[in-house]
Amino acid sequence: MYTFKIDNKEFVLKPMNCPGHILIYKSKMRSYKDLPIRFFELGTVYRHEKAGVLHGLLRVRGFTQDDAHIFCLPEQLKDEIKGVIDFVFDTMKVFGFDQVDIELSTRPAKYIGSEQDWQLATEALENSLKEKGLAYTISQGEGAFYGPKIDIKLKDALKRSWQCATIQCDFALPRGLILPI
Repeated sequence: MYTFKIDNKEFVLKPMNCPGHILIYKSKMRSYKDLPIRFFELGTVYRHEKAGVLHGLLRVRGFTQDDAHIFCLPEQLKDEIKGVIDFVFDTMKVFGFDQVDIELSTRPAKYIGSEQDWQLATEALENSLKEKGLAYTISQGEGAFYGPKIDIKLKDALKRSWQCATIQCDFALPRGLILPI
């Protein structure tokens, strides 16, 4: 466990949720026939934001973050992405957000995974947006080092864009978790 102090207060570093979801996934023998498998959790997250960047409820030091991981086969990827897009828009609609900006971020200069994986994932993300009839811009080279992503940014009453949801493909997750049965 890693502890440190900020402003004379002791903090503990919490890992992201990915390792926990992977441990749950690999807690028993699984088959490709079990896929897709979806895990979701709400967790409290803290970050040390400087006082000058804090902003109402949109840029805070502590918040509850939803996080999900979907384990699926390559041929299931596009349908899973479209399902997550539907979930994001249904949730935003409940809160009255209907104006968004959507960005598709592609492979950066430094990345992990094969070019084939990146192409498959990027095409699945982009084709999902096209099939849903959603307007988007491409942010060339702005993907995470571990995979391409869709960023959905909501607009507030002043028409400012705020990062809301990210749908990404992750190549850092271990391969070989699935045994064909």
